[in-house]
Amino acid sequence: MELGLKGKRALVLGASRGLGRGVAAALAAEGCDLILAARSAEKLGHDAATLEKSHGVKVTAIGLDLTDTQSVISLVDTVKTMGGVDILLGNVGGPPPTGALGVDPEIWAKFFNSMVLNLIRVIDGVVPAMREKKWGRVITIASSGVIQPIPTLAISNTLRASLVAFSKTLATEVAADGVTVNVVLPGRIGTERVGELDKAAAERAGITLAEASAKSAATIPMKRYGKVEEFASVCAFLAGVPAGYVTGALIRVDGGLIQAI
Repeated sequence: MELGLKGKRALVLGASRGLGRGVAAALAAEGCDLILAARSAEKLGHDAATLEKSHGVKVTAIGLDLTDTQSVISLVDTVKTMGGVDILLGNVGGPPPTGALGVDPEIWAKFFNSMVLNLIRVIDGVVPAMREKKWGRVITIASSGVIQPIPTLAISNTLRASLVAFSKTLATEVAADGVTVNVVLPGRIGTERVGELDKAAAERAGITLAEASAKSAATIPMKRYGKVEEFASVCAFLAGVPAGYVTGALIRVDGGLIQAI
């Protein structure tokens, strides 16, 4: 299927590893130019050179710290001077495991700022240009936890759910301008983040990492973790021309993990 992404430009947040890196590679393979943003500027530079060489696209690497509001403002300003973007992949890091009670309010505020407010700042900065061009894609990566809360991930469950509500609201406001807004819900995809969560689970249960991972995979109907490439291909489709009538949606990429209809 031709996705119609050649000549488009995408801004990918959290592009240095995991799902963000995977989506960047999938978009580059479709001929999409990229702006990669993450904390690890050195790693981004290496990835940018690799993608340019492999796919013949233009890739720009920009350092970004979502915990630093000035860094976010600087990114938005830079993107505007470059002429804006056609596609935004909103991907923010996850907080540490916690329960719902007994968490310092300052911790809640810290992660609200980095996971929600600063992502909204980026969206608010790039969407107006999409509306003017009458074409755009906003894709936010959330988590299966927004539908089926994950034990010990109270902060993530809560804050990512707020991004779903924001995205649904935004989708209705910009739909007539040719801009789609969707949220993709990964289940357990084989990323560094999932590995870190499995390690924490292993330590809590006093078992090995392999045992913890196997126990987790056994709860998934497909009995395995998803591949980054499988997740990234769904995001690439949502970014493409053929998905132009899909908006305000929650797309599950979870191997059947979420039990709710």
